[in-house]
Amino acid sequence: PAGFTKSGDVEDFNHRRSAEIKHGRVAMYATMGYIVPEYYKFPGFCSPSLNLKFADIPNGIQALYKVPLEGWLQWVALCGFYEFVVNQPVNPKEPGNFGKGNLGITGKSIEDPAKRTRGLNSEIANGRLAMMAFTGMFFQDAFTGSAWGDWSLFTASPLR
Repeated sequence: PAGFTKSGDVEDFNHRRSAEIKHGRVAMYATMGYIVPEYYKFPGFCSPSLNLKFADIPNGIQALYKVPLEGWLQWVALCGFYEFVVNQPVNPKEPGNFGKGNLGITGKSIEDPAKRTRGLNSEIANGRLAMMAFTGMFFQDAFTGSAWGDWSLFTASPLR
């Protein structure tokens, strides 16, 4: 609808589709990263030298200020390692295929073409949904201090 693929260039389309799939996968992890800590936190220490336990780290945006810089740098290094070393495209004509198989763990692709098409379309749709969900939770967290939108905390609302 925005005319990004008007030219009909297949390589350009594949590049954009690959980026969409990658952003969708990251958004699915990010969405789960907002939800899971509300119900479960790892036992033990995030930073033993600072006596910082995982249970002491708040959920959402506030975690940015609690986790030490070294922790964030380790996370960025791991993501970069996966991006540039581990996840290498198997076939440039098939965006998002890194040869990891079903759910990225089996190492074996779905053989039935109908199931494979359905699975790939589901991944794109779920990725788009996760991008919207994360964006919503992020902004609710920024405005109210809670990803679950306790709007009574948002005293600067122009609607009041």
